[in-house]
Amino acid sequence: MFRVWARDLAIATAIAAFIILFLYQPVKVEGNSMLPGLEDQERIFINKFVYRVGKIERGDIVVFHYPRDPSKSYIKRVIGVPGDQVRIERGHVYRNGEMIEEWYIPAEYADQRNFAEVLVPPGAYYVLGDYRQMSNDSREFGPVQERHIYGKAVFVYWPFSKMGALE
Repeated sequence: MFRVWARDLAIATAIAAFIILFLYQPVKVEGNSMLPGLEDQERIFINKFVYRVGKIERGDIVVFHYPRDPSKSYIKRVIGVPGDQVRIERGHVYRNGEMIEEWYIPAEYADQRNFAEVLVPPGAYYVLGDYRQMSNDSREFGPVQERHIYGKAVFVYWPFSKMGALE
């Protein structure tokens, strides 16, 4: 009986380790830069495998190593992909000359400042927090190199009241 229990525990541990190391990782949101969608101290799962088989796309919420201190991780929304021209005028984001619709940002979270146009270089992504007034993002540190991005936020699991897939 003990052998069966020990074997089952070992198999379950191996499967869990595989999932956490290669597929999904639990992450705690720290800070308010992604309000109202993600709140401080929420727990989410990130998919660490998705970008090995697919491309990073505009609108993805990504987790990456902060370029100025790789020991820290940030979570932001991808606004521009390689080759895009991104500029911000009075808080409105323009990509390749067209204003983008940002339905996920309430008016009170917008930032009315202007930022010069940036051409997103090959292998990099322009990322912004949803709470623009409270976000340290590509407006401050520039586009994020793809090698720093290690996952896509896919699912909120805590608090239970917000449990579900992220858009």
